[in-house]
Amino acid sequence: MTVPWAGSFDMEQTLCRQLVSRAKAGDAAAFERIVALNERTVLRVARRLLASSEEAKDAAQEVFIRLHRGLARFDETKDLAPWLYRVTVNICRDFKRRTKVDIPLESAAQTAANSRTPEQSVMLSEQYEMVLDALAALSQREREAIVLRDLEGCPTSEVASMLGSSETTVRSQLSTGRMKIKKLLADRMWRRA
Repeated sequence: MTVPWAGSFDMEQTLCRQLVSRAKAGDAAAFERIVALNERTVLRVARRLLASSEEAKDAAQEVFIRLHRGLARFDETKDLAPWLYRVTVNICRDFKRRTKVDIPLESAAQTAANSRTPEQSVMLSEQYEMVLDALAALSQREREAIVLRDLEGCPTSEVASMLGSSETTVRSQLSTGRMKIKKLLADRMWRRA
């Protein structure tokens, strides 16, 4: 599922620039609005990269702390979304380095809780677990590229910039990651059959 880049942070660029400008001038309400408009996306990206709700909440909080600390230096003529993605990825890398172990996957029951029927709930739960298992099996760089490009819908050039890689490297990571996911899902489906 690809989310259009322009709407991925639910904020128009002009509104974002106005809020950043006001927040830089000391308007606390403007900063709170920036957080409110972006927290779901930051949390979603962190959850996909860390596969843990608790760690993702801590990472998202750190993203906004860094934004607040660095706001005076942020160029409000630039888009905030790529900066938030890049900082989220970097903070998630830091969290992974600190723990040095894979974090258990979050419960798929939470995701399926909003289903209408028990059958839908079970199917969504299984699909969610399969996707998380497949993401967890990727290397860190492949996972970051897949999450940012395929799940968040960021353009390859932006992903490359955020990850400090070339577009060619990102395309290679995407290709390798997609092939691994395809194989993992095919193997799992074969075992079920």
